[in-house]
Amino acid sequence: MSFSSHLKIIDPIHLGDAGFRAEYGIKYAYTTGAMYKAIASESLVVAMARAGLIGFFGTGGLALSKIDDAVASIKSQVTQGQAFGMNLLNNLAQPDLEEQTVDLFFSHGIRFVEAAAYTNVGPSVVRYRLRGATRGPGGTISTPHVLIAKVSRPEVARAFMSPAPESMVRELVAAGRLTPQEAELAPYIPVAADICVEADSAGHTDQGVAYALMPAMLHLRDQMMSQYGYRNRIRVGAAGGIGTPEAAAAAFMMGADFITTGSINQCTVEAGTSDSVKNMLQEMDVQDTTYAPAGDMFETGAKVQVLKKGLFFPGRGNKLYELYMRHNSLDEIDNQTRKQIEEKYFRRSFEDVWSETRDYYSRANPAFAKLEISPKQKMSMVFRWYFVHTTRLAMRGAEEDKVNYQVHCGPALGAFNQWVKGTALESWQNRHVSDIGERIMNGAAAVLAKRYAELSVKGDLTPHANGHNNNYVVPVEQFA
Repeated sequence: MSFSSHLKIIDPIHLGDAGFRAEYGIKYAYTTGAMYKAIASESLVVAMARAGLIGFFGTGGLALSKIDDAVASIKSQVTQGQAFGMNLLNNLAQPDLEEQTVDLFFSHGIRFVEAAAYTNVGPSVVRYRLRGATRGPGGTISTPHVLIAKVSRPEVARAFMSPAPESMVRELVAAGRLTPQEAELAPYIPVAADICVEADSAGHTDQGVAYALMPAMLHLRDQMMSQYGYRNRIRVGAAGGIGTPEAAAAAFMMGADFITTGSINQCTVEAGTSDSVKNMLQEMDVQDTTYAPAGDMFETGAKVQVLKKGLFFPGRGNKLYELYMRHNSLDEIDNQTRKQIEEKYFRRSFEDVWSETRDYYSRANPAFAKLEISPKQKMSMVFRWYFVHTTRLAMRGAEEDKVNYQVHCGPALGAFNQWVKGTALESWQNRHVSDIGERIMNGAAAVLAKRYAELSVKGDLTPHANGHNNNYVVPVEQFA
């Protein structure tokens, strides 16, 4: 029997979980994740919605008024039945802003939220998840608000797979933020309907390995389903490192109910970053990323994955963290190093940076001017300014200071660039988020069909002249 007779067509709509597709009303078990400061832009989210897919708008770092405007704009561009979601970022510094963002989502009727950067569940996600929960005929529970929790650690996943903590629910009822009826249903509802397992990815990362994380999370899901007896199955998806059909196929083979892409969408027409950044990203390869301190969690030593090719930011960011750990104040830094930082990194003096920083915080909180700031804390705030500044440089495409760009990116984009090399998609001007989703899902189905066929043909292991079996790579043109 020939090999070709074993090659069966796999429809990409059958990849992943049918319930996931039905819940979100989408064609494929495929989402585009949020990227902060609206890099996952209105245009990106609208393009996904119009293609019968779903993307999540990047609210991180935006003022509430900007988020409000973005939601209104997106709603005006999509039609009934076209899905989109919003990102809810954990905000330890401004928990009130997090709560106000949830109120905004309620006012706009936002059904789908992607929660990110949480180390534990908080009142905002619990309130969002339980609002409007009702019990119907036969005891079925309806939850109008669907929460995807992006996690990279099992203990965080466990918290989101559990019902909301009783004490937190009681406090929300006492504050009038949940009704007693909603609270009664809390023990039967996991905080998150879906868990997105984030392996080593762009931006904040625990540098997890998908092959280790996914099986652990799937086993945890089964354990939690058994423990709490939920009627609806918690779905577990995969993110991080997915930039090609082969990577997507691997995720589905490991049991992913859905996949989420990130880095590859930053280098598209719809992404809300500068053309200058996109020009750099389309040239990167898989080895062109590294780790730098996370500006928003600078003191803790948390890391973000960033582009390193042609950029000084990663080295400079790590140097600032090293100085912070070694010194107790700016005054302890030797003159030569101080001059280098002021002239090369900041392009302004420490005093000017501190003045700008102090004015910013004083506008946001008038009481700040009266706070006692220790020399160590002042040094931290001055250094953190650099991380905000470098993001702004990249977002606006400041060519005169390109070496200081901070660009969050994972190696998935390098793999994608290799896949599309020599095709029309080599140029980012021809890359569109929904088209990429279609190609990856169709390509993943083709990869799996090929692999199944290979396994079903006994003895079809004839090596080529190079001594290796024929590995199947999906040509991008096949899905043009």
